[in-house]
Amino acid sequence: MSNVFDAYLFASVFITLFVIMDPPGVVPIFLGLTGAMTRQQRNRAARQAVLVALGVIVAFALFGQSLLDYMHITLPALQASGGLLLLLIAMELLTGKMEEPQPSGNGKVNVALVPLGTPLLAGPGAIVATMVFVQQSEKTLVDWVTIGLGVVAVHVALYLAMRFANVVNRVLGDSGTILVTRIAGLLLAAIAVQLVADAVTAFVKAA
Repeated sequence: MSNVFDAYLFASVFITLFVIMDPPGVVPIFLGLTGAMTRQQRNRAARQAVLVALGVIVAFALFGQSLLDYMHITLPALQASGGLLLLLIAMELLTGKMEEPQPSGNGKVNVALVPLGTPLLAGPGAIVATMVFVQQSEKTLVDWVTIGLGVVAVHVALYLAMRFANVVNRVLGDSGTILVTRIAGLLLAAIAVQLVADAVTAFVKAA
């Protein structure tokens, strides 16, 4: 199993994306956006949102390099911009701005696709983080399998959080959910600063 799996890389991918995509923090937003749905509709919305998010993340993981090459963007530039984006998301988590979703007034809009699937789950932070992991990897089978497992594991956590949103909300309570969100924001801010620091170091070495 060790020949096709890198535990350290898996942990890095899983923890980073888990903090960015924040399954516990998605619970109150999911409940707010699907408040008028039946239990069956809510379960279907959870499944659709996760599939959309997974599809977007995988697409950028596979074709992100080609996009960067076409636009002549270097990895340090991607890391720096990604760090700044993650820092903005971290500030929203820390200040509570992401806890105030506005349900759509248009009943024909599928909230599982927008805004749940993207940009809430597969937002710029998750996309950039995944692309950075792919760029930093050695492009071996082990790296591809490990990154893929990490991405899938996070999406499984997201699905379980939304699938059992009512239970999770009752267990954590409003205060518990807010506390988890604040901690996630703090960790995400640290990850963002590290990305920017690594990018600056790479720029200095290349100069």
